[in-house]
Amino acid sequence: MTRRPLLNTIILVPVVILALLASAASKAAPPCLPVGLQCEHLVNPIGLDAPAPRFTWRLVDVRKGAKQTAYHLLVGTDSLAVARGTGAGWQSGKLASDAQLVTYAGKSLQPFTRYFWRVEVWDKDGKPSTSAIAYFETGMLNSRNWQGAWISDRNDVDLKPAPYFRRTFKTTKAIKSARAYVAAGGLYELYLNGQKVGNHRLDPMYTRFDRRTLYVTYDVTSQLLAGSNAIGVLLGNGWYNHQSTAVWDFHKAPWRARPTFCLDLRITYADGSVELVSSGKGWKTSLSPIVFNSIYTAEHYDARMEQPGWNTASFSDSTWKDVIYRASPSPTIVAQAMHPIRNVEAIPARSITKINDTVFVYDLGRTIAGVSQFSVSGPAGTTFRLKHAERLYPNGRVDQSNIDAHFRPVGTSDPFQTDLFILGGKGVETFMPHFNYKGFQYVEVTTSRPMELTRDALTGYFMHSDVPVVGQVTSANLTLNKIWAATNSSYLSNLFGYPTDCPQREKNGWTGDAHIASETGLYSFDGITVYEKWLADHRDEQQPNGVLPSIIPTGGWGYEWGNGPDWTSTITIIPWNVYLFYGDTKILADNYDNMKRYVDHITELSPSGLTTWGLGDWVPVKSKTPVEFTSSVYYFTDVSIVAKVAALLGKPADAARYVALAAKIRNAFNARYLNRQSGGYGSGLQTELSAALHWGLVPDDRKSQVAATLARRVIADNNHIDVGLLGTKTILNALSDNGQSDLAYAVASQETFPSWGWWIRNGATTLYENWPIDATSDISMNHIMFGEIGAWYYKALGGLKPDPTQPGFKNVLLEPHFVTGLDHFEASHDGPYGTISSAWNRSGKAVHYRVTIPPNSTATLKLPGEPATHKLEAGTYQFDIR
Repeated sequence: MTRRPLLNTIILVPVVILALLASAASKAAPPCLPVGLQCEHLVNPIGLDAPAPRFTWRLVDVRKGAKQTAYHLLVGTDSLAVARGTGAGWQSGKLASDAQLVTYAGKSLQPFTRYFWRVEVWDKDGKPSTSAIAYFETGMLNSRNWQGAWISDRNDVDLKPAPYFRRTFKTTKAIKSARAYVAAGGLYELYLNGQKVGNHRLDPMYTRFDRRTLYVTYDVTSQLLAGSNAIGVLLGNGWYNHQSTAVWDFHKAPWRARPTFCLDLRITYADGSVELVSSGKGWKTSLSPIVFNSIYTAEHYDARMEQPGWNTASFSDSTWKDVIYRASPSPTIVAQAMHPIRNVEAIPARSITKINDTVFVYDLGRTIAGVSQFSVSGPAGTTFRLKHAERLYPNGRVDQSNIDAHFRPVGTSDPFQTDLFILGGKGVETFMPHFNYKGFQYVEVTTSRPMELTRDALTGYFMHSDVPVVGQVTSANLTLNKIWAATNSSYLSNLFGYPTDCPQREKNGWTGDAHIASETGLYSFDGITVYEKWLADHRDEQQPNGVLPSIIPTGGWGYEWGNGPDWTSTITIIPWNVYLFYGDTKILADNYDNMKRYVDHITELSPSGLTTWGLGDWVPVKSKTPVEFTSSVYYFTDVSIVAKVAALLGKPADAARYVALAAKIRNAFNARYLNRQSGGYGSGLQTELSAALHWGLVPDDRKSQVAATLARRVIADNNHIDVGLLGTKTILNALSDNGQSDLAYAVASQETFPSWGWWIRNGATTLYENWPIDATSDISMNHIMFGEIGAWYYKALGGLKPDPTQPGFKNVLLEPHFVTGLDHFEASHDGPYGTISSAWNRSGKAVHYRVTIPPNSTATLKLPGEPATHKLEAGTYQFDIR
C-alpha cells in the first residue's frame, strides 16, 4: 500500500486532535483497485499440487472508510476470456462479501496447466473495479503423472565425490514452453546447455525423506535451444546421505542412501504437441570435482577433476558410466510450494589480516549464515583451507570453540566449517560451495604455499529462505534499532526451508526456539509458506500416540530428550499464530487432528492437570523455574488453542471438552502455585510471574496484584532480565500488557549485563545463545531463541496486534505505549489487507500519534490513560495527546 500525506486536520479538544483523510482529492479518487494477487500465498506460482488453491488480493483505495462490499473471481485457461470476464472454467459469481481470501471451488484442476485468474471488486459505494490478470500453474497433481525413473550412479553411501548426470536431446519444432520437474533424495543443481537453471540454493528442502519428498518446478523455456540440447544434474548429499558425524546421529537416519533424483522435462511445442525428456536409462554419470560435501560441515573441491562443458551438447561422455535405477525415497512426492533459499545478499570482506605468508583472516564485519566465494589464481594442486568461524582468538586466528561442541569427527578428513579448494592451474579460479552453508563472520584462509591474497578475493553471501519483508521498525534509540536488526538477521540466518536454532553447529529444527520466535518472524517476514511446510514435517514425524521429537525433521534423535509441551507446542502455537496473522484457517484444519493427539497424550500422562514433561526454561540468567511450572503453562496454552480451533472448525463437542480441560489445568495450576495473599507465583521468579500473566492463567481479579509483584521483582533485579528461553517470551509482554510498559522498556533498552543491549554494546550483529558473552558453553553467536523482543517492538511500542475475533488484521488491535525515555517510534506491518502503520513522537509534553489502517479493515484503538476505545475505519489518523 502507498501511504498518502495527511490532508486535513479536525481538532478535538482538550485531549485529542483527530486528523482524517477527508479532502476533495480523496473524494475524487478512483474506485478501489485490487492488487497484489497471490495464489497459495505466492505470486504467479508454477508447479502447484494444491487441488483447491487459495487466492488473495489487496486493495488500493486512499479514501477514508475504504472497503470491499462484493467480489467476483474468475479462473480459466484462456487469458483473453478471463480478461473479458467470459469463458472462465470457474467463477464465484458476484458475492456480497468483504473476503479477500477465497478458495477455489471449481471443477478438478488438470496437471501441467496454466490457469489465469482475476478478481472484480465493488467498493464502499458499489462501484466495480477489476484487477490485472494473474496466473498459477499446476504441477504433477498426482504421483502417477511422473514419467521419469529414479536414478543414481551407485548404492555406496560412503562414496565421497558428488556425481554428475547428463543426457542430450534434440528439439525439432518451435517451442512454446518448457518446464523441468525435479525431485531428489539429497540436493541437486540443474543445468541446461551449460547454464545453471534458476537462482535457488539447496533444493529441495529438507524433509523426512522416507515419508515425503519434495519436487521443484522450473520454467526453462528460455534455456532450450533449437536443435541439440544437453541437460545436466549435479547431486549433493544434503541431509539425505549425511556423511559427517555428530551427536544428533544424522548419519544413522533410516532413509540414508546415495543421492538419487527423478526428472521430467516437459516441452510443449507451438503446434500443441508435447515431448518428455525424462530420467532413466540413456543418462550417463561420472564423478564431479566436488570430492566431499556435507550440509553439516563443509565442501571440498578439486578443480583438477573438472570436466569443462560436461553439461553441454558437444561434450563427449564416452568414458562416463550408465546410471542405475533406484527406488523412490518415499511414496509421497509433492510440490515445494514455498519461497526458495537464495544467495540473498553479497557481503564484501571488510578487511583482511595477514597472519603470515600462508595464513590470512577475512572479516565480513557481521555474522551471517551462508557461504564464502573465493577467487584466486595459482599453480595446479595449490590447496586452500577456508575455515569459517564467528569469533577470533586473541592472536587473530579464527576460533570455533563456541560452535564445534557437538561435532564428533571420525578422523581428520572432514574439518568443521572448513572448505577445501584445490586449484586446477587455469588462471583465476572461483569456488563457492554448492551443497553447504555455514554460520560465520570470519574466514581463515590457509594456503599450501606462500601467496599474497587481496581483500577482494573473498565475498560472503547471506543465504536464507528468501521470504519477503513485511515489517519495519525504527526508533530514536539506536541500540533498540540494532537489537531489532540483529534479531532479524538471526531469524533469517535460521530459515532454510524450516526454522533452525543456529546455522553452524546444529542446523536443527529445534521446536522450542521456533515457536518462541514465530511472532517475531511473522511481524517482519512473509513466512506462511515456510511454516506450512514445516507443520507438514510435524505431521510426518508425529508418533501415533501424539509424541513429537524436539527437532523436526529428524533422523530419529529427539523423541527421548528435549521434547514435551514447553518445546513441542509448535504443533499448536505456530498454526494459531499463522492464523492470527493471515486469517487463513487451512493450517488449523491441516493440523487439528495432530494437535488433538498431542494434547490428549499429555492428558494421559498427567491426569492431575500438571505435567513434569519438558525441558524447562533453557539457559536462564541465574534463576531456573521448575519444569512442572513451565510445562504445565504450555499444556494449558496448547489445550486452550485446541479449544479455540475446534470452535472455529465447527466441532462444538470438542470445543466444550477442551474448554473444560483448560479450566481443570488452570485450577490445578493456581491451586499449586498461586499465593493469593502475596499475589505471587511459585518462588516469585520473573519467568513464573510473567508466564502466568502472559499465557492467561492468572485469575482476572488477581492480574493487577500479580503484575505489581512482577514489577517489584524486576526492580529488585535492577531492571534487568532474570529469565531463560521461555521467560524471554513472556517477561516484556507481561509487563507491557499489565500497566508496566515503562518498566518493560527499561528492561528492553538496557545496555549492561544481562540484556540484549549488552550484546550489541559488545559488537553483536546477531543474537547470542547465552547472556554472558564469555560463557564456556551454549555460546553460539547466531541463535534466534531469545528473539521475542523483535515481536515486542511491534506489539508494545507500536501497539499492533491481530484481533483473534477478526484475524489477519481484519481488525487491528491498537494499543501503543508511549514509554518514558523514548522520543520517537514507528512500526509498520504489511498484513493481508495492506500496510498498517503506527508512529509516535514527543514534542515537549505532547505526544503526536499517527496511524494508518489499510482498506477493507478496521482498528480498535486504546490510547494510554483513556478508558474508552476508538473504532477506526480505513484511513490515516493523527492524535495529539497533551
